[in-house]
Amino acid sequence: MKRNERETTATIVYNALKQDIVQGVLPPGHKLLIDQISERYGIGTNPVREALNRLSSERLVERVDQRGFSVPPISLEDFRDIVNTRCWVEGKALEESIKNRTEAWEDAIILATHKLKNTPIHFYDGSNADDPQPDNSLWEERHRIYHRALIANCGSKHLLHFADELMLLAERYRFISMANSYPRRNSVDEHQAITDAALAGNVGQAVEALQSQYRLTLKIYEEIMS
Repeated sequence: MKRNERETTATIVYNALKQDIVQGVLPPGHKLLIDQISERYGIGTNPVREALNRLSSERLVERVDQRGFSVPPISLEDFRDIVNTRCWVEGKALEESIKNRTEAWEDAIILATHKLKNTPIHFYDGSNADDPQPDNSLWEERHRIYHRALIANCGSKHLLHFADELMLLAERYRFISMANSYPRRNSVDEHQAITDAALAGNVGQAVEALQSQYRLTLKIYEEIMS
């Protein structure tokens, strides 16, 4: 297989595995055997190994010497750490983005807010255990774009990269939280509050609204796990 073909295949496997890990299709502790993944996707082992190594560098896959790859465990302590770190990192990134505000940055936030607001989110109310989990893939994609737009003008590519990694780690827990948060939160109002404060140039209010949203997700998860 040519190098560009192998990279394309590895990227496809990477995206598929990432989605299954984040959404809990592959549960914490699940062994990620290269031969099984290769057979599942009908591809060679090299692209699978490349995908797993990439996910390992992003901490979405755990690699232990002599024991191979597995889905990392989850814990309340880990999620608290992720949320606290996101609050610090994205709080600073949002503050700098507001200070460096441009018309293009404002337009991107307005557009992202509009698209997110007009994308329905389906909560699982738990009334029927046989009901499948709702498909919120479009909302998830637009939610990532929205939060990325908020901090995009911070002026630091390293800060943005770190924020992206934390977002992925947090999504594993947020899927559990979302599945049990009906009807305790109003996503539209939460995001609009962040947007309004950011566009008004109110750094303190914008950062507080952003961090409060993350902490609410943590609170719901804590209640689930208690």
